[in-house]
Amino acid sequence: MSVETQKETLGFQTEVKQLLHLMIHSLYSNKEIFLRELISNASDAADKLRFEALAKPELLEGGAELKIRLSFDKDAKTVTLEDNGIGMNRDEVIAHLGTIAKSGTADFLKNLSGDQKKDSHLIGQFGVGFYSAFIVADQVEVFSRRAGSPASEGVHWSSKGEGDFEVATVDKAERGTRIVLHLKSGEEEFADGWRLRNIVKKYSDHIALPIELPKEHQGEDKPAELEWETVNRASALWTRPRTEIKDEEYQEFYKHVGHDFENPLAWSHNKVEGKLEYTSLLYVPARAPFDLYQREAPKGLKLYVQRVFIMDQADQFLPLYLRFIKGVVDSNDLSLNVSREILQTGPVIDSMKSALTKRVLDMLEKLAKEKAEDYQNFWKTFGQVLKEGPAEDFANKEKIAGLLRFASTAGEGDEQSVSLADYLGRVKDGQDKIYYLTGESYAQIKNSPHLEVFRKKGIEVLLLTDRIDEWLMSYLTEFDGKQFVDVARGDLDLGKLDSEEDKKAQEEVAKAKEGLIERLKGALGEQVTEVRVSHRLTDSPAILAIGEQDLGLQMRQILEASGQKVPDAKPIFEFNPAHPLIERLDAEPDEDRFADLSHILFDQAALAAGDSLKDPAAYVQRLNKLLVELSA
Repeated sequence: MSVETQKETLGFQTEVKQLLHLMIHSLYSNKEIFLRELISNASDAADKLRFEALAKPELLEGGAELKIRLSFDKDAKTVTLEDNGIGMNRDEVIAHLGTIAKSGTADFLKNLSGDQKKDSHLIGQFGVGFYSAFIVADQVEVFSRRAGSPASEGVHWSSKGEGDFEVATVDKAERGTRIVLHLKSGEEEFADGWRLRNIVKKYSDHIALPIELPKEHQGEDKPAELEWETVNRASALWTRPRTEIKDEEYQEFYKHVGHDFENPLAWSHNKVEGKLEYTSLLYVPARAPFDLYQREAPKGLKLYVQRVFIMDQADQFLPLYLRFIKGVVDSNDLSLNVSREILQTGPVIDSMKSALTKRVLDMLEKLAKEKAEDYQNFWKTFGQVLKEGPAEDFANKEKIAGLLRFASTAGEGDEQSVSLADYLGRVKDGQDKIYYLTGESYAQIKNSPHLEVFRKKGIEVLLLTDRIDEWLMSYLTEFDGKQFVDVARGDLDLGKLDSEEDKKAQEEVAKAKEGLIERLKGALGEQVTEVRVSHRLTDSPAILAIGEQDLGLQMRQILEASGQKVPDAKPIFEFNPAHPLIERLDAEPDEDRFADLSHILFDQAALAAGDSLKDPAAYVQRLNKLLVELSA
């Protein structure tokens, strides 16, 4: 062993310590995944070397045949995994093996419950990579040298997976990384050729470079020099015909490219030939990454050009609202020296992006049709991100709209399970609109006064409660030829759903109440833009409607929360002339008392709409005054 120099002991980042502790305890039921994770890392290191060697062939150091070697020593109780990929220098070893430079780490740790079964799912979502070695090892050593560095700049990293690690400079003749696992007592089963072969076949058969193990010689003398044999298929999975690939292989490949422990919900494998030639393998994950809502976080597909890895997160091939999709795209039409900058524009990229987007939307459509429960799980996880689609992707607006799911007055509770096709399948005769209502929460809008006339007439209304919904509906104006109508906005016109008699009666009532309208305008003054008789109410005395062009409550709250100036807008006060309170108000001769009662009704209508009162103290004062009068 060569002499170690510049030896130092460093502490793990706090998050690493917590992660190590959790993994050792939470993932104990599926220990063998450590090998999949280490092989996956080794494969990535080979990909990175291939890519860097395009510009600097000297990095290959005369050895262009990339491979992973796996060996074991029963007596020493060790398992060794070695690759001749890109390798790491001292700074990279400290950075990669001592810290987690991943956005969302704090959120991840905050979400842990202490329940081992639940936490193992979370850990899988987060991706554990190298640290999974400590599930089976009580000491891990790493020997690495970056391609292109001199042999004297090898690095030796060692840790027992507790609070710290040692790092030293050593001589290392070959580029790449060698990991030595010193197995814990009771984990000797992994120092066995048959066991390691089975794990490789199970989890890593799809890895595109050879994984070699020492050849086993039964009943014959072992040769003086170790003989190696490839134990995996060693061909890129996406290049093989679909008919030859089992579901389990697709699932394991997803775990490799998605750095996930769970199976995907769906996948689509497609080879395009003709004007453009490329292969894509796209996956819909079952779980969301922690940085899903950070639009600037790294995302995208693994890009290969003619089977050569180019980049890890090429985000030019799918729009931002599909940023949760994982997978691989391998093109024959791009040059090997393609860069992120070149990928920004060009007819080839545009054409591929358009086709891949359509493919993903088709895959989601199929999932919704054939596996409704899986699609419902997808919707709960990624629905809010998909809602960004109509604003970003005009060409596919109708297709995306068909994938959206909503709660509705005809649905069960706040479950967002009603599609627009479901809604249209239940419309009343003569109904030519799709009615919806937005609000802060399902509890707040399910009994909204705005729904009263719809309940009376048996008309279904979609209930939209995600923060993004009002913004979404400003881009989604119609579906299947039917316009969307916000039931809280403007002057409600039910078209053919109101009979001629109904319309005539409404006009007569409005005419008869002109005096009350004028008195209410005088009492409410600057608080309202208009006062009118309501056609929406059957049980409540009054509501506040929003002007056709005004911002709704949801958008106002979002803008206010982000510190933006919100344009001033006053509501329309609508009253129910048949309500006893309105009849009592109409008969009130005292104008001061009339004004107090009008303001109480206005404030109650604001509260029913989910708004906060501008002057809560004045409301309480008026209400108390009224209660005192009633009890006198």
